[in-house]
Amino acid sequence: MIMGAEGFGTKSVNSKTYANMGLSEYDRGDKGNPKILWIVASVVERSVQKNEKALKGSNKRGVVTVFHGTRAPVLTVQQYIERIFKYSNCSPSCFVVAYIYLERFLSLTHCLLTSLNVHRLLITSTMLAVKFVDDDCYNNAYYAKVGGITTTELNKLEMKFLEALDFRLHVSVENFDKYCLQLEKDTTEKLQIDRPLRIFAWGKGLVNKNISNCSPTVGGYTCRAF
Repeated sequence: MIMGAEGFGTKSVNSKTYANMGLSEYDRGDKGNPKILWIVASVVERSVQKNEKALKGSNKRGVVTVFHGTRAPVLTVQQYIERIFKYSNCSPSCFVVAYIYLERFLSLTHCLLTSLNVHRLLITSTMLAVKFVDDDCYNNAYYAKVGGITTTELNKLEMKFLEALDFRLHVSVENFDKYCLQLEKDTTEKLQIDRPLRIFAWGKGLVNKNISNCSPTVGGYTCRAF
C-alpha cells in the first residue's frame, strides 16, 4: 500500500492544493509526473544557485560535509528527483517530507545547498521520508543504485543525517500542511516573475534551440549519477 498525502489524515489544507501538487491519489498509470516533483526541484535548484552565487562573491567554500562530492553530478536536480520517484515507487507526499527533513538538516548544521552536496542530500532525505511515510520501502542497497552511490556510502550518509536531526523524523499534520502551502506559494510567485522574462526573451528571438531537451528521460536503473 502506498500512502499519499491523505495518509496524514488532514483536511485543513484545501483539497485543491493537494490536487494541484499531485498529492491526492496518484495513479502511476497516469501520464507525466506529479507536480510536486517539479515544485521541490524548482525550489531546491534556486537555493543552490543563490548559495553558489553568494559563495563565489565572498570567496568562501562554506561548510564541507560527508555529503559533498568532488564534482557536480551530470544529472540536474529535477532529473535526479524524477529518477528517484521512477524507481522507488514511493508516494508523491514523500517529497514534501523529504524537503522538510532537508530544511531541518540545513538549519541544524548551518550547511548550504550546493551542486556538490544537493544530490546526496536528496537521496538520503527522500529514502528516510519513504521509510517514514510509506508502508513499503526498498532496502538501502537498492536506493544506493538508484542514487548512483555505493551502499556503504549511503549507509554512512543516512546515519550522519539521522544524527544531525537527532533521529527526529516525525512530521506533524500541521507542519506538512504548512510546507505544502509554502511550496505552492513559492513556485506560484516564481512563475509570475519568470513568465514576463520568458515572453520578452522569446520576442527577441532568443529561443533556446535545446529547449526540447530541458527535461530528458533519465534511463538506466544502474546508471551512475556521481
